[in-house]
Amino acid sequence: MAISRRVFLGSAAALGALGAIGAPGAAAASPPGDVVGKITVGYQGWFACAGDGAPIGGWWHWSQDWGRTPSPGNNVIKAWPDQREYARTYPTAYGNLGNGQAATLFSSYDQQTVDTHFRWMRENGCDTAALQRFNPNSSEGPTRDAMAAKVRAAAEAQGRKFYIMYDATGWAAMQTEMKADWAAKMSAHTASPAYARQNGKPVVCIWGFGYNDGNHPWDAGTCLDVVNWFKAQGCYVIGGVPREWRTSDGGSRPGFGDVYRSFHMISPWMVGAIGDAAGSDWAYQNLTVPDQADCAAHGIDYQPCVLPGDVSGRQRAHGDFMWRQFYNVVRAGVAGIYISMFDEYGEGNQIAKTAENASMTPVGSGLLALDEDGTACSSDYYLRLTADGGRMLKGEIPLTAVRPTRPTLTTGGSTDLARGRGTSESSHTQNYGAGNAVDGNPDTYWESANNAFPQWLQADLGSAAAVTRIVLAVPPSSAWGTRTQTLAVSGSADGTTFDTLVPATGYVFDPARGNSVTIAVPGGARRFLRVTCTGNTGWPAGQLARFEVYG
Repeated sequence: MAISRRVFLGSAAALGALGAIGAPGAAAASPPGDVVGKITVGYQGWFACAGDGAPIGGWWHWSQDWGRTPSPGNNVIKAWPDQREYARTYPTAYGNLGNGQAATLFSSYDQQTVDTHFRWMRENGCDTAALQRFNPNSSEGPTRDAMAAKVRAAAEAQGRKFYIMYDATGWAAMQTEMKADWAAKMSAHTASPAYARQNGKPVVCIWGFGYNDGNHPWDAGTCLDVVNWFKAQGCYVIGGVPREWRTSDGGSRPGFGDVYRSFHMISPWMVGAIGDAAGSDWAYQNLTVPDQADCAAHGIDYQPCVLPGDVSGRQRAHGDFMWRQFYNVVRAGVAGIYISMFDEYGEGNQIAKTAENASMTPVGSGLLALDEDGTACSSDYYLRLTADGGRMLKGEIPLTAVRPTRPTLTTGGSTDLARGRGTSESSHTQNYGAGNAVDGNPDTYWESANNAFPQWLQADLGSAAAVTRIVLAVPPSSAWGTRTQTLAVSGSADGTTFDTLVPATGYVFDPARGNSVTIAVPGGARRFLRVTCTGNTGWPAGQLARFEVYG
């Protein structure tokens, strides 16, 4: 099985939690520039849709079969993007989102999409984008050429830097064709004031030298020739290398030491190597610290990866996984940080805005949202986390192992508007009345009459308020086993005429995730919020211990 940007062979052994060890305090070989001392994000820009005008003419990287519309049965992505800021989107064959809206996707070929992404970079401290460029001598080539121009325009408009990152994976004639592509096409972009420079030289990255698999078959001499050619063109050359580059074992081919140490900067690939905070501590001791020391000894800049984590693999831990990596690489004294990746919805490790909860993912898709562990996260959370990581790298905030960034914004939406407010209900059983859901006690709950669906619970906020989300829960005790309740949300100004805000959807209350769910609701002011239950796999009644409303 080959290593690629989507699949990484092997796993880090003995990922036990380790005690902190002192930072080596090594300095970068180079002074601050557009990559040293900066946050760089990997940018794919490789999503296209049928009808977007892209030369590739299909659903590029959205579906398994690019010629057919994406659907649950024709899907390759692991996370669903937040679509709310794109001017143009394209209909898919997925079911509607949980909030009833059509499931559409963006195209990277639309300039407004790229402009939006680079605006997010500017707003969240992403200094430089590494534009991924695979073998352009194929049917993908014209679209990739166009994307380079679109990225250049967006970087110039938003005051960001960018550079070309060649991915040699599967590129048989790489030795000659990569040089030709740079000379004939990509080098022209270095004329842009937005093209990244380090030590006065235009930056180029080559990803894939030294990997020990069939997709990267070249010998050390061939690879060294390419690195030296780019250096002769006056470039500052980064190597995207195996994590075992220093020891030349595991995923690294033996005999590549001279190739690795010919780069100006080394950036080891880490996707698939770690998946939790303990793994980050293992990598700090066994990879980051000795790698940094080796690079310092050879006058090489060191740029390790920081991963937000795979949403589908439940790795993110509402930001704790990513922050532990920021803490570990900054305390090691690294030259810069590479975020993997900005927009990689295919691997699920994107920091770009992502569905917050089930109301923003297609019903029946099986795709998880950012609240998969029971903690509500705003769609821009991992962008905001990256901004704080960059500030820590640059010394703008102190080194801290405690994540300073909250999963949800604290302004505006931090107060539960339903707490202690008036309630009403379709029915209740015994002493499990509606007031239990808004009393702030997670262990008291409302339960409707049994075996009599539908049933509803309603909160009166006292006056109209702009509501954006509600949080629902059953008691957190593990005695309350996993259950799916089918719920709809409606709102009203007068308590008489209700409009459907979120259609009936199955929501999973899982004790491993706090037995809570978050439901986004469309913007607008309402005084009365009603949740209607039409099914419950855990008990033949509606059950809610928390009914929280946020604006």
